Amino acid sequence: MKPTMKKLLVVLLVIGWSYSHAQLQTEQIAKIDSLFLQWNTPNHPGGAIGIMQDDKIVFSKAYGLASMEYLVPNSTETRFNVASVSKQFSALGIVLLHLQGKISIDDTIDQYIDGLAPFASKITIRHMLHHTSGLRSLHTLFGLAGWRSDDSRTNADLNRIMAKQNELNFEPGSEYLYCNTGFMFMATIIEKVSGRSFGTYMQEEIFVPLGMYDTYVEGEYDRIVPNNATSYNNTDDSFVRSVEYWGYVGSGNIHTTTKDLLTYLKNFYDPLPGWDSPFKIMQTLDPLNDGSFNQYAFGVNVDSLYGRKRISHGGSIGGFRSNIAVFPADRTSIVIITNFSSSGPAKKSNKIAEVIFGKPQKKPIEVAKIPKSKMASYVGTYWDDITVQERKVTINGDTLFIGNGNSKTAFLPITKNEFITLDPENVTRIEFNGKGMTFHPKSGKPSLYTKYKSEPLTPQRAEEYMGTYYSKEIETAYTVHYEDGKLFAHHIRHGTIPLKQKMDDLLEGDYPLNTMKFKKENNKIIGVNISNGRARNLWFEKRPE
Repeated sequence: MKPTMKKLLVVLLVIGWSYSHAQLQTEQIAKIDSLFLQWNTPNHPGGAIGIMQDDKIVFSKAYGLASMEYLVPNSTETRFNVASVSKQFSALGIVLLHLQGKISIDDTIDQYIDGLAPFASKITIRHMLHHTSGLRSLHTLFGLAGWRSDDSRTNADLNRIMAKQNELNFEPGSEYLYCNTGFMFMATIIEKVSGRSFGTYMQEEIFVPLGMYDTYVEGEYDRIVPNNATSYNNTDDSFVRSVEYWGYVGSGNIHTTTKDLLTYLKNFYDPLPGWDSPFKIMQTLDPLNDGSFNQYAFGVNVDSLYGRKRISHGGSIGGFRSNIAVFPADRTSIVIITNFSSSGPAKKSNKIAEVIFGKPQKKPIEVAKIPKSKMASYVGTYWDDITVQERKVTINGDTLFIGNGNSKTAFLPITKNEFITLDPENVTRIEFNGKGMTFHPKSGKPSLYTKYKSEPLTPQRAEEYMGTYYSKEIETAYTVHYEDGKLFAHHIRHGTIPLKQKMDDLLEGDYPLNTMKFKKENNKIIGVNISNGRARNLWFEKRPE
């Protein structure tokens, strides 16, 4: 065969493979479409879905209403706030500055963020990229300080409150804990180093060069920009407007379309000229200080689904929900962006992947036989004092369930004291010992939970807790009082919050007072450490009576 004929044959084979690979079958399209038909019911918000294989958009469709008030339907060109999906763009902006030699991702943040406590000299940009900085996170910290869910919050608000922080959640690099603060600080670093606003930098250095012409950063929540969906929250069988109070950048608030996101995601498997290195660096995985695996790279999760490498992220703000997933080895991307709170884009993205790739059969778990009395001995409530979290264990036959808040996960026994999850893509192992149980997650360090029994609240204990507690770090106070046999905390903006006894000197409350751990000296309470998910052990000193 002549060389020219060989070249022609290769070209035809490549074109043929690309064409066949970048096509969904009619049955697959129908199955994907069926996942979203409920969004097309009357007076219902919805979203837009896009799927790309190779460089072809093989599915693009919109559902439901962009505006329930004016009955404006969503379209494939509608912009949505993609919330935390925005984080990868902040990370990409940092990576570009790193490659240009203007910063190093291993620089400590005190070189760029002014006014922080000495802990800033231990935190690197790399820590913030991986969510291992230990910084207290935006929303939970603001909640404790008195912000309500519909209060405006900005980067300037964050800078003021972070300048007063004296402690971290944990030693930098020792733990993964999702943190919006770190990505808002990255916006500050980009502005300081580039000399441009964050929005301008993103537009000029990332969005336009990558062909994302309908994408922009929104730092003014009350600005009117055409072709944007309105967000809605579910309340039983109806919807309410989710008030647009979010005025911060870096950790969220990028508005975009499915087409722009697909155009961007293609760079993870077929980068534009000059963009190969940035997108490789974005997938950097670094272990925690103790060597534990952390699947969060630079603004994206890197894991697997159905045995295929996946790069993904989700987003949630107001009523907006979003999820992006790219399978680089399969040259396939999935984007779901929505404008209502119960849309569940992450689960629907997994369902789409199942339709496209097929779901491999699970390997059967060799279940160990455990006596009923032994299984029953594991039932109870467990507490981790480091992460300030509670887990409840229940059983049903040979299945053990671990509850955390409103969700619970099923585990099966593999030995008399070891259990693993049923999900082969996210295997977590639990080991019981004499005092409690140890969590061994796929990503993150092990956690030790100790079994305990709740203690009753007595009038004597309640009297000890009563008083006013003030935090210098957030300039706010809570007053604890006892009334009609019940304990309450009061805040001028949050009102009255019911409290209940968990353990000795440990109380539990409704948001934002998740846990209150009281500290004593000479048998008298001197203050309380209050924790709320992503903000741990914030110190409140007891004021003199």
